[in-house]
Amino acid sequence: MATFTTSMPSDCPRANVLGIGIDPLDLERAVDLTIAWIEQSEPRTRYACFCTVNTIMECQQNERFRAVVNAADLAAPDGMPLVWLARAQGFSHTGRVYGPDFLLRFFERTGSRYRHFFYGGAPGVAEVLVQRLGQRFGPLNVVGTLSPPYGTLTPEQDAAIVATLNTARPDVIWVGLSTPKQDYWAADHAARLNAKLIFAVGAAFDFHSGRVKQAPPWMQRNGLEWLFRLTQEPRRLWRRYLLYNPRFVASVFMQLVGLRRYPLGGREGSA
Repeated sequence: MATFTTSMPSDCPRANVLGIGIDPLDLERAVDLTIAWIEQSEPRTRYACFCTVNTIMECQQNERFRAVVNAADLAAPDGMPLVWLARAQGFSHTGRVYGPDFLLRFFERTGSRYRHFFYGGAPGVAEVLVQRLGQRFGPLNVVGTLSPPYGTLTPEQDAAIVATLNTARPDVIWVGLSTPKQDYWAADHAARLNAKLIFAVGAAFDFHSGRVKQAPPWMQRNGLEWLFRLTQEPRRLWRRYLLYNPRFVASVFMQLVGLRRYPLGGREGSA
């Protein structure tokens, strides 16, 4: 049986999902782990990816993205298919670590204990998100919000954003960009930021600000959230779900029956 350690060293066992290492933990242990990281005195910024079927399939197309996810300090099982596959590999205590739920549980557990910065979302979304979180959890220690310009940043714009973040001195940076953009950003900026943690939580900004509807809980539990989201944003998401999902099923079948091997990248690998 696989074991879990609070320190998550580079050799801690991960589930292998098409060559992507997924940390076999549940929501509570993910929150425990990240709080422990903040409390440690290690002078580096860690980053967490919340992985779905889309994440796994994007990694199959892009070696750089594959390296970014495999090098993440935490690669959480955001999608139910990843939970089921981890359990099938002997990690029986794996549960869904859904980015939007993680954000809420983190604030529920920590309140105003840490300093937070919200980076991403359309203009005004992060501000509404912060307001709603404050209404739900009471006064929070939010030191800034920033909606980056659309498109590729110039070096000057990027340097200004890094300076803004470091001046604010957050413990935690919540990033609400699309995948893989947010994961690239986290990996590329971790060494330049003074924060303790970067959480790439994607749609959590839109969901909790009320900008986008969430799937009903029963659909989330049964791995059908993709269908709900497809009905909400068909033009944007059809390729992700109607092309990637069948390919994912076929590839996982080949992995499970041994027709194809998917070597697992290490956490210590360079992004």
